[in-house]
Amino acid sequence: MTSLYRLPAPVMLAILAVTALLQGCASLPSGRREAAREQPLQHMALPPVAADDDVLAMKLAGQFALDGGDVAGAAREFSRAASRGADPALADEAVQVAIAAREWDLARSGIARWQQLRADDPALWQARARVALHDDKADAALEDLRRLAHEPDGKGWSAIGRVLVASGDNPQAGALLQKLATADALGEKSATWVAVSELAEHLRANTLAATLARDAIVRFNDAPTHVWGAELKLRSGDKAGARALFVEALKRSKDDVHLRAAYAQVLAQMGENDEAARVLAQGKQDDYTYAARAAYAARASDKSQIALLYEELLADRTPRSGVRLNLLGQLAELLGHKSEALDWYAKVPADDEHWPQARLRTALLLDRTGHTTPALDLLHQLQARSGDDDKQVGDAFLMEAEILDRHQRGEAAIAVYDRGLQALPDDPRLLYARALLNDDLDHIDAAVRDLRRLLVLQPDNADALNALGYTLADRTKEQAEALTLIEKALALKPDEPAIIDSLGWVQYRLGHLQEAVARLRTAYAKQPDPEIAAHLGEVLWVSGDKTEARKIWAQGQKKDARNKVLLETMKRLES
Repeated sequence: MTSLYRLPAPVMLAILAVTALLQGCASLPSGRREAAREQPLQHMALPPVAADDDVLAMKLAGQFALDGGDVAGAAREFSRAASRGADPALADEAVQVAIAAREWDLARSGIARWQQLRADDPALWQARARVALHDDKADAALEDLRRLAHEPDGKGWSAIGRVLVASGDNPQAGALLQKLATADALGEKSATWVAVSELAEHLRANTLAATLARDAIVRFNDAPTHVWGAELKLRSGDKAGARALFVEALKRSKDDVHLRAAYAQVLAQMGENDEAARVLAQGKQDDYTYAARAAYAARASDKSQIALLYEELLADRTPRSGVRLNLLGQLAELLGHKSEALDWYAKVPADDEHWPQARLRTALLLDRTGHTTPALDLLHQLQARSGDDDKQVGDAFLMEAEILDRHQRGEAAIAVYDRGLQALPDDPRLLYARALLNDDLDHIDAAVRDLRRLLVLQPDNADALNALGYTLADRTKEQAEALTLIEKALALKPDEPAIIDSLGWVQYRLGHLQEAVARLRTAYAKQPDPEIAAHLGEVLWVSGDKTEARKIWAQGQKKDARNKVLLETMKRLES
């Protein structure tokens, strides 16, 4: 069944000529028909290929079955084709399809055929090891995996990784990896040592992962091995050890921007945002390092670093892109130079991707300088730009509502969200924001309705689960449902202080004071903000510890003396 379109040109021409000759016989005058019958090709017999021997037909049938989602049927057809064909690649394909279909008998027969055709194929060793592990023949699998481990230049380790991960038995896979990961097999490339250590960590063979990482550092003493060692230290909770290894890595690769960025992220995770900004300030700069430095310095509220970065950018005379102009506006804004910020934002080209953000910041600054009407007009213009993407249009509605709410115009802000949701039906951000504002305005039914709708759209939205759970706990009698929602949110974000606070609050509403205090103390230790202080203080007060309650409230007031929840709590309980 070879396609005519794949035949060599001379063969094609010959076939076409014969076809024309045969077709022409039908129209010959009777006197010439007899002569035509004497042509030798007239009597050639062309027997059909038997269906059971047509390898190409079987392969095509297998492909059609695969395309139709019938993996088991595809495995059968590919297996038939491989058993009759003489192509190792076809046997390889048949085995892979059989494994995917979990048709293990077909996989074994395919491997047997593959061995007959090409026994020295590394892909065969990989497949054979995969099937051996399924058959609980770890020793047989180890034999093939060892062959792969000794492939030149470490080329076999990726195949080993796929086999071990696919086995689904991490303890057994880790034990096999322990036997495979010898210095001789790993070779003289640090990348191989790091990759195998990563594989061990993935298989939860943590001791092996750490040993390989440590040995790689000793053996190669290069930046990648130090970076991987630092990541492992960080995952084990050893922040000081991770930091030390990152420092060593930077000594070996001073100009590596990606390495400096990774180290800065680690420092930020440790809460050292100011140091993260200083690390990025070393060495060559680009738009990424400038923006990241600004972000870290802003998180650290480090005005000195923000000012130094602003001056550095002002002194840089290279052509200013949209991202650079926008960053200059943000830095000026952080430094309180509002008129300068407005000037920078105005210079961002209208065709630049940062233009919408610059216009949003312009609207916010206009409002903060007393020009609320022009700010709202600008936002209305942005909302009318139907050509922009949904996020940009949504941002304009969110900011308009935020401005109105800040001016104590909550109902008008709700109307903005309503308009936004008409333009962008079921936009998750608008639904969530409208729900929170409705809760603040005591429109509890509306808030609950929006949050339930959001959870229909995004069932695993931890923030929405927490918000609905907290609202039900705080404003309704649906404490059981509230607890279920908050526990689901906590499972999705186990370290989120706001969710831990909600869990403490619902426990309080259920009357479980001891559990409530424990949860709220944890939340407050992670994030000592005024609202968590209000909740913890209230539970302590009700528990009889009024002295500590007042102490916690005083701490909350230092953070925000105007916090609505804190003030209401103190007034209600102390009156």
